[in-house]
Amino acid sequence: MAFFKKKKTEPIPETRVYGPVEYVICGLGNPGDRYGNTRHNAGYCALDVLAMDLGARVDRIRFHALTGEAMLDGRHVLLMKPTTYMNLSGEAVGEAMTFYKLPPERLIVLSDDISLPVGKMRIRAKGSAGGHNGLKNIIQHLGSDGFARIRFGVGEKPNPEYDLADWVLGKFTEEEGRTLLTLFQNGKDAAALIMAGKISDAMSRYN
Repeated sequence: MAFFKKKKTEPIPETRVYGPVEYVICGLGNPGDRYGNTRHNAGYCALDVLAMDLGARVDRIRFHALTGEAMLDGRHVLLMKPTTYMNLSGEAVGEAMTFYKLPPERLIVLSDDISLPVGKMRIRAKGSAGGHNGLKNIIQHLGSDGFARIRFGVGEKPNPEYDLADWVLGKFTEEEGRTLLTLFQNGKDAAALIMAGKISDAMSRYN
């Protein structure tokens, strides 16, 4: 995620949070430097950009995740990056949702999508995991697929024979990073619309 972090040259003062946590926004990825800026970590990267825009530090270890708190459009949100590795993301998300007594509808998940080209975003109010193991594990732990997700296109494999694991764990190019940075910044507005009950507006604007 260093590529996206270095784009912000001036630190943003941390904002004061107040009131109970109303939403959890979770970026999916794998912990550790070896996975930084890989396609499968697009959710982590998007959360890093969101946190910078909100003046939040996502560095407190809670719920088997790195967490931070911020105000987004007047709502107190928990930002989290599970450290369980992608396939067990639901363990961290389930803990946080249970602790704050929040229903699945109060969760927004940021993730990668290999079925979309780089620079495209897909927003859904609910639905299946679509082959994404992180989303699949969250659905299993919550017992529901009724949570919003913002998926960022990272591109399809260059050919059918290309190993999927090698592709999703491959690094972004500088050009892809510049394109994705703009996309991730749009994620903030999309999340605000979702929390305001305007997910149809978010879908029509960004899908």
